[in-house]
Amino acid sequence: MMILSRLRGEIFLCIAALVAVIAYLTEHSVLEMGRGVAAVAAGLLVVTIVLASMRVAHHAEILAAKVGDPYGTMILTLSAVAVEVIILAILMSSDPSPTLVRDTIYAALMLDINGILGLAALLGGLKHGEQPYNDNSGKTYGVMILTAIGISMIVPEFVPSDRWHYYSAFTICAMIALYALFLRMQVGQHSYFFSYSYPKAEKRRETPGEPHAEDPTVVSIVIILIGVVIIGILAEFMSAFMTAGLKDTGAPLALTAIVVAAISAAPEILTALRAALRNRMQATVNIAMGASLSTVILTVPVMEGIALYTGQPFIMAMSPVQTVMVMITLIAAAINLNDGETNAIEGMTHFILFATFLMLTFLNL
Repeated sequence: MMILSRLRGEIFLCIAALVAVIAYLTEHSVLEMGRGVAAVAAGLLVVTIVLASMRVAHHAEILAAKVGDPYGTMILTLSAVAVEVIILAILMSSDPSPTLVRDTIYAALMLDINGILGLAALLGGLKHGEQPYNDNSGKTYGVMILTAIGISMIVPEFVPSDRWHYYSAFTICAMIALYALFLRMQVGQHSYFFSYSYPKAEKRRETPGEPHAEDPTVVSIVIILIGVVIIGILAEFMSAFMTAGLKDTGAPLALTAIVVAAISAAPEILTALRAALRNRMQATVNIAMGASLSTVILTVPVMEGIALYTGQPFIMAMSPVQTVMVMITLIAAAINLNDGETNAIEGMTHFILFATFLMLTFLNL
């Protein structure tokens, strides 16, 4: 009875596993049916992956409820980055694109900082007015994101192509060193940078739809691992169907990157919005900025390592348009996250930047 109850609770993961089996059995038939059928199949797999990733995030939130901030949001962002890295690795192996990793990291930054943080601050500001958080977190995240982006995605523009592997190896070491220090700060002597002491009246009350801290820790860990494996399998089939479905359609080249970024960020969007609407902006800042930093500082060394191992270089240097958008975003974030309070105006500025990113993508820029 307990097993049946657990399976009903994980119905989305069960469906995802079933869809993976169906995709395995019908892959060649679907590809032979033409571009339209392949595109529909890819869309269904994207929805399935999002549902599965939401269950992964749900159990990450259960673990987060046990340990509290900053550990909680760190678990959530790391689970999302794990999903992103797995999908990217599979896409790179099946249909290598020299700019896929770069475009995905860029899309993730736009989605996390301008999309998630912008929409959350906008809606939260309209409901609560000014929303407080620990300004140390915004400053720390901002300077580390700027440093990581500069080293891994701006400087490579000036590195000669015949020496890319030397700089790639340096980038891996630099990202690992940055993350090691950041992790020590986040869970060590500077952990208070990433937490905020809310008045007792404002503390979150658990509702039936939220994760329960009393759920077994081992069960959550096992389900997270199972979910990540299922997502990886689904991503492999999604890659094949999406490649066939978008072939010769004239769709923007960065569309696949946006899909990957959106899949990994889907659970974070819901969690960040819930936190902002409950007037808990610290969790939103930790999720949005932490996800951006984790995406750069963890995805880059993994993908660079794969490139060095396979001998297949890829382009990490951002295009001029991407560089300008990232710089505007980080400057706006540095100004907005400097005083310990967010409001609807600050949220709107970031959300307009996100809309600009979508428009530039539509124009294939």
